Amino acid sequence: MQNELLHELSARGFINQTSNIDGLNAALNAGKIAAYLGSDPTADSLHVGHLVPVMMMRWLQKYGHRPIMLVGGATGRIGDPSGRDTGRPMMNEETLAHNIAGLKKSYAKFFKFGDGPSDAIMVDNYDWMKTYSHLDFLRDFGTDFTVPRMLSMESVKRRLDNGMTFLEFNYMTFQAVDFLTLFQKYGCVLQTCGADQWGNAIMGIELIRKKMGKEAFVLSTSLITDSAGNKIGKSAGNAVWVNEDKTSPYEYYQYFRNMPDDLVEKSLKIFTEIPMDEIAKLAALQGSELNAAKKVLAFAATEIAHGRDAAIAAEDAAAALFGGAGASEHMPTMSLRMDGDKTLVEFLGALNLFPSRSEARRMIEQGGIQINGVKMTDPHAIISPADEIIVQKGKKTFLRVVAEK
Repeated sequence: MQNELLHELSARGFINQTSNIDGLNAALNAGKIAAYLGSDPTADSLHVGHLVPVMMMRWLQKYGHRPIMLVGGATGRIGDPSGRDTGRPMMNEETLAHNIAGLKKSYAKFFKFGDGPSDAIMVDNYDWMKTYSHLDFLRDFGTDFTVPRMLSMESVKRRLDNGMTFLEFNYMTFQAVDFLTLFQKYGCVLQTCGADQWGNAIMGIELIRKKMGKEAFVLSTSLITDSAGNKIGKSAGNAVWVNEDKTSPYEYYQYFRNMPDDLVEKSLKIFTEIPMDEIAKLAALQGSELNAAKKVLAFAATEIAHGRDAAIAAEDAAAALFGGAGASEHMPTMSLRMDGDKTLVEFLGALNLFPSRSEARRMIEQGGIQINGVKMTDPHAIISPADEIIVQKGKKTFLRVVAEK
């Protein structure tokens, strides 16, 4: 009999691959389990691209299982080669500590942490990896990984021709030891991950089998892409962050409110906890009526990440801005030191509305920027200091800029 959790996850479209679906089904039917999801501290917040496995883990907790949220203080020092053409830049200790604190803040939005049997816990793999010397690690695990097996991984094969470092080559062994450690310490039998982590995760269940003679499981999710088919992530400059100091609740709401029509049903299933029968009714809406489904999606997703009050405020702000009122107090607000005239492209650069000045210049020239309701087409137009400046990017992004006192 299919386990209720697996039925829920399957119906909502979470499941991409499983290492042993029958074995996992039996383990879930036999009782409550512990599962883990890892994230390296490459930034100080989760973003929407991370949230598919996060939401899957949230469902796991709702069904009474225990989530283990692993922050990669050790693996973050190496750099994950999966899905990358170049190595990650090295981070110093201060940056790592700052980013780990930010990830903890993000996770706390989605899980109940505590000491109960289904309460989530947070772990840092640096706590055990730092105990190994290089010689100790090679002695304990060096014979458990073969070079041909490691070279067969897609994350390795795509980098062999452009200089994968020995540092990155070790990443999969670290992740495998993480799974083994959590299996031994917490009885963790399941690793959840994005589709791009499949190879690294499989190494973990192979290590557990070799060391413990026991079976563990991997469950991967699909990756979220934008309308152009690009992976949603900070490296592409299109990240929508979870922590409100990086993306405001209003902007978070607007991201889901502006979801392409063909992704509305999928997003309702993955990013909300709305019952499936209600989702079916919303997904059946056509044409302009689908906007009602987008509003439900935006509110429900924002409520999970930022709370009900923030979702209501974002909904009210959107209604005011796009209902014709346009009251500036409803807009996302940013303070900026205005100590002299700036060109428009310099002004937009100070607001971090674009990943580069060239992209800002391109949108200005295409007529996609308004300042105080006036369309701007000259990147060199002068913006003079003022107590308040209203910036509109495209049709639906507004920002109220107030002079820093």
